[in-house]
Amino acid sequence: MAKRTEVLVSGFGGQGVVRIGQTLSTAAVYQGLNTTMLVSHGTETRGGYVRTQVVMASDIIDSPVVENPDYFVALSKAAYNRFISLVKEGTVIYDPAYVEPDASLPIKQIPLAARDTAVKELGRELYANAVVLGAMARMMTGLVDKENILKAMLERIPRFHEENKRAFELGYALMSKE
Repeated sequence: MAKRTEVLVSGFGGQGVVRIGQTLSTAAVYQGLNTTMLVSHGTETRGGYVRTQVVMASDIIDSPVVENPDYFVALSKAAYNRFISLVKEGTVIYDPAYVEPDASLPIKQIPLAARDTAVKELGRELYANAVVLGAMARMMTGLVDKENILKAMLERIPRFHEENKRAFELGYALMSKE
């Protein structure tokens, strides 16, 4: 990987946005890449605005700020509306339970039913972030190995390993249909 890869994940508190960023940046380290991660959020404990920015590259990273995301994961309508203008050539992954995309935009937008899949297959919305990580593992094939993302996820999410592994694989399989 010679170029800089930027990932922006945003939603509301309690969705695991920070865990997704931590997992992707840790996986990048396991891959031998340089990485940075920034987190910003509202003052609310749960339910408020959350954003994580991950930059990874084989070279030195001059700025940790995501300016033109290669991947934008939108887990809320407010996040989508706030950051969609940053995506020039990247891919938007959005949860249709929360986001109705602007179909007029000339960018690739992929629905990922993370919340609904987690509830239907595992009985709890809690696993939606693992579904997202599985989907990202598929999307980032060739950048970060699936095994590194899974390993990092199991380290960053300390409980419910079997359920999170299953959710991860469900997300990975959902993206294979793209």
